[in-house]
Amino acid sequence: MHKDIRLHGMMGDQTEYFVMVAGNDAYQRYFFNIVQEEDRLRLFTPGNEMVISPEGISYQSNGGKFCEYMFGVDQPSSDLSKPDIINRLVMYGARPDEGGAVRFSDRTSGSETYDTIFFEGNAVCNYFFFAHSNSLSHTLKSQQEELVKRLGKSIKRTTAVGDERDDVLIAELFPLLDDYSSQLFVVKLINRHHREYRDLFRNFYFKNKKISDVDFARLVTVATTYKIDRYQQERIRIDAMYRSPANKRIVDEYRNILLACNAKGEISNLDNARLTRLKTLSVRNKIPGALFYTLDEMFKKDRNLKHDGEQDYIAATREILEGIFFREISIESRIDRDDMLKLIQAKKKAMENRDHSFDQIMLDASKECDEKIHGGADSSLLDGFSYVVTYLDRFDSVSNLVSQLAFMENVRINEEMLRGLLEHKAAFDNLHDGCFQELFIRELFANTYLGIFGRRKVKTLMDGLVAIESRQSTIEDLHQKLIDIDQEERIALVLLEHIRDRIRNFYSKFTTQADQEALRREVVEELKAKKLISADIPNHLFDETIFTIKKEAMYLHSLLPQVITERNVSLREDFLENSGLDRFYVEELEREYYEKNGLDIESLYQIRKGLN
Repeated sequence: MHKDIRLHGMMGDQTEYFVMVAGNDAYQRYFFNIVQEEDRLRLFTPGNEMVISPEGISYQSNGGKFCEYMFGVDQPSSDLSKPDIINRLVMYGARPDEGGAVRFSDRTSGSETYDTIFFEGNAVCNYFFFAHSNSLSHTLKSQQEELVKRLGKSIKRTTAVGDERDDVLIAELFPLLDDYSSQLFVVKLINRHHREYRDLFRNFYFKNKKISDVDFARLVTVATTYKIDRYQQERIRIDAMYRSPANKRIVDEYRNILLACNAKGEISNLDNARLTRLKTLSVRNKIPGALFYTLDEMFKKDRNLKHDGEQDYIAATREILEGIFFREISIESRIDRDDMLKLIQAKKKAMENRDHSFDQIMLDASKECDEKIHGGADSSLLDGFSYVVTYLDRFDSVSNLVSQLAFMENVRINEEMLRGLLEHKAAFDNLHDGCFQELFIRELFANTYLGIFGRRKVKTLMDGLVAIESRQSTIEDLHQKLIDIDQEERIALVLLEHIRDRIRNFYSKFTTQADQEALRREVVEELKAKKLISADIPNHLFDETIFTIKKEAMYLHSLLPQVITERNVSLREDFLENSGLDRFYVEELEREYYEKNGLDIESLYQIRKGLN
């Protein structure tokens, strides 16, 4: 049985190292020395040397480095297409040839600063390794090939890397050397500043999937104190958000659909419907859109999906920006209202289709605008383009805020945001009367995933903005109404969770008024004890909760089995439309039902899309 020795230390106040040496005779070999005056640690075996210094790591050895992939980083297409590959492995002296195959050389020596290590690899934790074994070939080139064959598959797939389970990692890798006298050297480097920032963000975000102003201020303080650059902050935050279990499941499903589409070379109507649904669900679950945009960009460069020519809205965008904005006589004039509205509608369509060609056209237009100005064109050309960008930014701002209000719970909207919305509404309605309603509200009210509270909040918002414009109300009044609805929604959610749990565990019947009154008293006492509520529960909220639970039970035990057996799409839709239940939650109940009964989830997708 192998033994291992571990050394632990610091290089400066930021980089922490762990050196692990595994071997059957590890205790009987001399494998390191410390140069005290230079604060350097030298590791060595015959033919291999690695030096850990205050500046970084240098090596003359076989082996390489590995780390857990951070979400959103560039990955080779071969790794990206295999969900089980979760770690990045770089072998010294390895280079891809023109055909994409890896070629090795004897030039394996090198050095890396800590900044480079944590920039190119994982921002928090990275590993280096080398091995000594009598069974390895004499040339470094051959040793590298043999180490990849023996260790590569395990390194790229083990969860021990991301979990930082060094004992598990060593136990998995050392036996693969298949040599009783071999030694395996593994060096783990931790960026303590990045780790503190990550752990703090993860702690804040995992509590309620949002960062409060106070929490954000603490994050800014940590980043400023340790001088963590913005890029590292961003990738740490995105990676942490992805690893929230609720986020990861949805994002991974989105990625898997894209992988399947990539393999087929096209996105079918059904695939597109699934992707769209996941995007909508992500808003409800407070999953940042950056996670999906990152995936779209990662797959975009590696896929050649079928297209039936350029979409009309893209053609219109190109015509306006290239024809009017740049090429026609009025090139330096302002784009008129009709053109501006067409651009906004094109952007909206592109967002719905996850079509990034609109953004690319805008980027090309921006570059051409700069070139013309540098070439001597009138600077008013920039004013015209800024007019476009300002309106598109308005669209993004309003779209995000209205979507959050409609689909998220406990969304904080302050008076400043409402003043901004009032300004945006005036700007859009200036394009033509009712433009704001057409762009942001009409289709939203037709969305089957819009719940009761979301509908109330959006309607209250629109009624309030109209009343403020006519001077019949104030920003303060509207703000208070939204707060009241948000408070009622919070109580309703807490009430539903606790009453459902109480009925499931303690009550077999709750049909009589006496049973319900007893249930109500117990729940109110429990919620007050937990400080989840401070006052009595309104009668209508309690009654609606009981009614909701009855409808859920009826659907699960009576209607859903019938829907599945008969593939009766109309029965399902009729229940969803008339029950008033939240469609998001009903779909989650359906998913749990399918998993519990071992049913094929694909058939559920077919039923949801009305395919018999």
